Amino acid sequence: MRRRFTDGREEGVICYLSIGSNQDDPLRQCRSALESLSETPGLVPVRRSSLYRTEPVGMIRQPWFINAVAEIRALLEPRRLLQALQERERDMGRTRTGDGGPRIIDLDILFYGQAVIDEDDLVIPHRELHRRRFVLEPLAEIASWVIHPRFGISVRGLLDRLEDAATVVKLEG
Repeated sequence: MRRRFTDGREEGVICYLSIGSNQDDPLRQCRSALESLSETPGLVPVRRSSLYRTEPVGMIRQPWFINAVAEIRALLEPRRLLQALQERERDMGRTRTGDGGPRIIDLDILFYGQAVIDEDDLVIPHRELHRRRFVLEPLAEIASWVIHPRFGISVRGLLDRLEDAATVVKLEG
């Protein structure tokens, strides 16, 4: 049974999601994805970071990205949250190629409370977040104090230690 606040609302779990796009008007895609979170049953948006223009990592011969991070209260279990995000991606036209190339939208779970999950198709915290400036900059904007449950270091601490020199430019609030 889910716990409830005294006013009857379900408590849920505070989660952080990354949002990214580099195809078909990425700014519009990210804004649309952020708006769609409030329309997703079981998700209650709390706040979001600014939007950032970011240099590609890995496969660098592709358009630059727009990225953001959203804080949500999830009333869904982790696997169901993943499924809901993948449904949103499909609804927005994403097809998975698995090659790290351009994408119309990418929605990833960064943190699900302080849960540590390591399964074939679900890894929380996100396995690369501590290595990626395009994730840590927007995450630190809204949740610098959150502690990474595997490392015991705050998001700000991870950002301060980061060796990734990729360009990340804040666009708007």
